[in-house]
Formats: sequence, C-alpha cells, structure tokens
Amino acid sequence: MTATLRTDPPFGIDALGFAESRLSPAARAALHRLDDVLAREVRPLLAEAWETATLPAAVLGSLIPLDLMRPEGVDAAEAGSSMFSGFRNYVLARTDVSVATAYNAQSGLFRTTVRLGGSPEQVAALDSRIAGFEVRGTFALTEPEHGSDIAGGLATTARRDGDGWVIDGAKRWIGGAGTADLLAVFARDVADGRVKVFLVPRDAEGVHLTRIERKVSLRPMQNFDIVLDGVRVDEESRLQRVDGWRDVARILRAMRSDVAWIATGLQAGALDAAVRYVTEREQFGRPLGGFQLVQEKLARMLGNLTSSLGIVTQLSAIQDGGDFRDENSALAKMQTARLARETVALAREVQGGNGIVLDNDAARFFADAEAVYSYEGTHEMTALIVGRALTGTSAFA
Repeated sequence: MTATLRTDPPFGIDALGFAESRLSPAARAALHRLDDVLAREVRPLLAEAWETATLPAAVLGSLIPLDLMRPEGVDAAEAGSSMFSGFRNYVLARTDVSVATAYNAQSGLFRTTVRLGGSPEQVAALDSRIAGFEVRGTFALTEPEHGSDIAGGLATTARRDGDGWVIDGAKRWIGGAGTADLLAVFARDVADGRVKVFLVPRDAEGVHLTRIERKVSLRPMQNFDIVLDGVRVDEESRLQRVDGWRDVARILRAMRSDVAWIATGLQAGALDAAVRYVTEREQFGRPLGGFQLVQEKLARMLGNLTSSLGIVTQLSAIQDGGDFRDENSALAKMQTARLARETVALAREVQGGNGIVLDNDAARFFADAEAVYSYEGTHEMTALIVGRALTGTSAFA
C-alpha cells in the first residue's frame, strides 16, 4: 500500500492537518473560495507580472469582491482573528508573495495601524471602508537612512502650525503607495520628540512618489520612495492613540506575525512547485520523483514547512488569547524566514536548470525568500530580540 500525505486545496500539503484543526468549516470554505479565484484568475497572470515588474489591477480586482476581511458565513470574531488572517496570508503567499504583500499592505499594515492607533471615532469612520477597500492605504515607516534603527533614528518631522501640522521628510520601500488614498506616515513631533502617525492624502501638495525600479525580489509589488516637502494636514488626520514609540511598538507587535505566515506560505508554494515538477519530469527513463536524492530533498522541504506551520499556528493561538510578546513574534519570523531560504533553494535545485524559469514557479519563491528574510525585522534584529528575552540583557548597539 502506498501512503499519501494529507492535502487540502487552499493549504497544499498540510501533513499534520493544522488548518483542519485550527479553522472552522466556514473559515476553511472562505479560503477554498479564495484559492479557487487565485487558481483561475491570478496564477495565469504571474509569469508576465514578474517579467514586466507590474502588478495587474486584475489581481486585487479579483480579490476585493471576496471580502476576505469579513467573509460571508464566518463568525466576526474568527474573521478578525490572528489565526484566520494568518491562514489568509498563507494561502495568498502560496500563490505569490507579491500578491500576499499587496493584500496585507491593506488588511494588515494599514488596517491595524488605524484600528490600534485611531480614536474610537476614527476607527468607526474608517475601518469598514478599509475592510471593503473603499479607502485604500499604506504604511509609511521605513526611511532611506533608517530601517533597523528606525525607533531611535526616525527623521521625518511633524511641526504644529496653528490648527494643523506640517510634515517634512522621506520614506522608502512603501508598498502600494501609488494606488493608496491615504499614507499612514510616522513622523517625530519637533516639540516633544515623540513619534506620531498622520493619515496623509497621497495627492496632497508636497507629496512626491517615485517607484523603486530594478528589484530582483517582489517584482510585481510596487514599492515607492516618498518625499514629504512641507505637507500640511489637519489635526483630525493625526491618529489620536499614538503618542510615542511605545504606541508604535504596540501596533508593530500586533501585526508582526503576518510576515511569519507569509514566510510559511511561500514554502508551501515552493513545495507544490517541486512536487509537481518531479512527478511530471522524466530523466533516465523514470520520473525524477522516483530518485532517492530527490525524495530526500522533498522530505526536508516538507519538514521545514510543517515546522513553520507549527510555529505560526501556535503563535496566532497565543495572540488570539491576548498575549502579544515581541520575543514570540521575533522568534517566529526569524525561524520561518530562515527555513524558507532552505526550502526554496531545494525547490529550485530539484528542478535543475528549469528551476530558474518563471513558468515552473520555484524561481519566484526562490527570489522572494530573500526579501522576506530581511523585511519587517532582519534575521539579526529578530535574533537580538529573542536573545534579550533569553538572557535578560540587551545586546542592541
């Protein structure tokens, strides 16, 4: 008898049944609908999107009608949970990391910033419109000269001027800024030195966007440099529950698990690509999947994926219980991104020379794993957060 591993279309090879044990039938059904749309309407666009470094409007155009932030039939508490949003990112990243990143820029980064940083009145006015993509936004924290050291190095300034504010500075790597209505701009108040957040209209006078070119990772994702030159906004544009880095850290803590889920989902996509290729490709008169060395590589890939799923599902379960700790999310991001690097390298490897061709999928995941390894906390920074928790001593410079 030949044994077969557990598979479920939205989740790929889920050897230990994490999705089945962690999600309700209604939530799984919503992700089945997502996977169907991804297969029919998004996957056929990806090779050309990568070749041309463009994100077709049809990508988000296909996803928005699914209303994935409040899917029909899913209990509101589950729909808003870390577990459901995590698996949503997983399914998206299993198709393509740029697709997951583009959607999460709205559903994770921007929405979480407004929900946790805004006053009750601001949240009531905006949250439903953000969930439905009636208001599009993006998250503008990173700067040209400040990434890992952004907490102390944030250089964009906000100066009170009468009833409003004047913002000056620059941001970098801002995903989705070109189609956003609002930019959630983090700036330091020159009066008290505290970091605040402002919802700045993309078309406001003094806002200048330049698309970042010649990327080798996340090619379809549109990232921008932003210059803010004397940009004026009113007090109502300031998120009222952010008044210092402690509040910013609270927001970051709530959404840091997203990238670990993306790192896990891209491994699922790479494994799919590898298994598909070695079962269809023949060499020496037999399928590649029948060779011992190939099977060993596939087993390592599955081990990495399954380990990563165990980490992210437990992290989300803890967060859904109200326990958010920097060291937990840092550990998850560090380990899943590290394993992703090995997983995608093995996927590319079993495809041989054909592994660098976009049509065979592994190349996309191989390139994107490098971006995921560094963004939203480099390996070194996340390791230092974990090390501080282990020893009680900070090793940050």
